[in-house]
Amino acid sequence: MDEYPEPVHEPAANSLDPRAELSEFLRTRRARLKPEDVGLRDFGRYRRVPGLRREELAQLAGVSVAYYTRLEQGNGRHVSAEVLDAIARALRLSDAEHAHLTHLAKPKQKKKPAVRAQQVRGPLRTLLDTMDGVPALLVGRRSDILAWNRMAAAVFGDWAELPAHERNWARLVFLRPEYRDLFVDWEHKANNVVAQLRMDAGSHPDDPRLSALVGELSVKSEEFRRMWATHDVKDKCHGIQRLHHPLVGELDLHPESFHLADDHEQTLATYHADPGSPSAEALRLLASWGTDATRAGAGMPPARTA
Repeated sequence: MDEYPEPVHEPAANSLDPRAELSEFLRTRRARLKPEDVGLRDFGRYRRVPGLRREELAQLAGVSVAYYTRLEQGNGRHVSAEVLDAIARALRLSDAEHAHLTHLAKPKQKKKPAVRAQQVRGPLRTLLDTMDGVPALLVGRRSDILAWNRMAAAVFGDWAELPAHERNWARLVFLRPEYRDLFVDWEHKANNVVAQLRMDAGSHPDDPRLSALVGELSVKSEEFRRMWATHDVKDKCHGIQRLHHPLVGELDLHPESFHLADDHEQTLATYHADPGSPSAEALRLLASWGTDATRAGAGMPPARTA
């Protein structure tokens, strides 16, 4: 693979506010629980807000109402890991949500915003190229697509034809109409992209490029604004990714993601089909068609000419 520079997003005037993020995250997690979900009796009293009351959540976590209220207001600077664990259990948080809560409540002190360039090691590029027949790509912070192999281009489109700053899953999914046609369940894919971007925001609230990306998408996409407001978080996922490819039709692929041992912020993502399945045959055909398949992936425009 050729070397692809890191996509550049124009920095925003302000970074994300960790206190506001913590407050909204706790509020939305509390709102999704009902008393009966956690073994509490609901006496039918009028509830001004959905979900558990603060005093009910504090009771479940074993902390005072005043203490939990301060935390939900974003004042979690000196909160202990034990208290966060208790609140996570009371809110029935997933592992990803628990990690996100910890990042928000106990942010790491950094001298500079996280704006260092994301480098792709040469051996990783070689590995991508040798994974013949399997779409594979390397994803970094902010959902930036850093490197990919020929099969990934054949399935998802030739990202080399895009400006560097457009090689980003959030931008592709929300701002390019052809990706609505590519993903059979576009809503599910979009929710996953936003949830993973939320994880990045919790780890790097002071990243101006991430803030700029969120700001731009919030202005340009009402759907992004709606999904971002849910404060859902999710780490890289697996399962079935259903696609409608312009050349071979339906594809049922299994996504798998692997964090790099030397850089947890970079993820190797692969997509494979069940052996002997129609999707496996479709991938074989795409591999045999070479450049023609690459041009057709995701309905990307033809290559630019000089």
